[in-house]
Amino acid sequence: MRIGNFIGIDLGGTHVRAGLVRAGELSEIATTRIQADGSVEQVLRQIHDLIEGMDISGIDAIGVGVPSVVDVEKGIVYDVQNIPSWKEIHLKSIFEGKYSVPVYVNNDANCFALGEKYFGKGQGYQSIIGLIIGTGFGAGVIVNDQLYSGANCGAGEFGMMPYLDSIYEHYCGGQYFTLHKGQSGEQLFRQALDGDKDALRIFTEYGEHLGNGIKAILYAYDPEIIILGGSVRKAFELFERSMWDSIASFAYPRSIKHLKIEVSELDNIAILGAAALCYGHDKY
Repeated sequence: MRIGNFIGIDLGGTHVRAGLVRAGELSEIATTRIQADGSVEQVLRQIHDLIEGMDISGIDAIGVGVPSVVDVEKGIVYDVQNIPSWKEIHLKSIFEGKYSVPVYVNNDANCFALGEKYFGKGQGYQSIIGLIIGTGFGAGVIVNDQLYSGANCGAGEFGMMPYLDSIYEHYCGGQYFTLHKGQSGEQLFRQALDGDKDALRIFTEYGEHLGNGIKAILYAYDPEIIILGGSVRKAFELFERSMWDSIASFAYPRSIKHLKIEVSELDNIAILGAAALCYGHDKY
């Protein structure tokens, strides 16, 4: 059993969700819609109200996941997606001043990887890629049992790497379906489940591109396990075979012999991952 009581906060573009993690178990969840066009103070007030509506007695630390670039050491978040007023927010100092406990801030992809490491399919592995295949194509990177954020919290931005006529994100994330096929991934998923041959073929093609993206990750980090998160993961059975067929051309066959690729099954992974930012510090 993990010691310590933590708050995990997932700041999304439309909602903020918070949860209490006591002794390794998620015991309470609260959520509210964010006033995305509100001022810095208005959005902060909404988060404070959410936290203070829970039983936060005995809390040892707070972890916050945000969809933005983060100065991890200082806990400053920059240009939060979908909240225009949040250009440079010193979140760590604001929360530590109000709640008098340590506060750890990181981006949402890194929180996903940590959540899987401590609570999900990454348990027992020291080298993990938590790969989010949703609108984008980014990852949290864990090397030698430690989260690797990079000098500017930019590690794992695989989607920005050049690929074909564009970047990986346009072929390996959900944008592939709208940009190249003219339909949403959700529409095509429903059609594929109904046996539509064109939709099934599109997911096969998608798997080939995803396999190429995974090969790039393997060359860079050589992980033990890759855990897929994000909305596109729900269609995994439709592209799993073509993904592995594409990975099979990797230059170092021994490296992929024992590679695991799993799909995240955790509910509330964003909250758990934010709380997991608190692990590895002092007694936690």
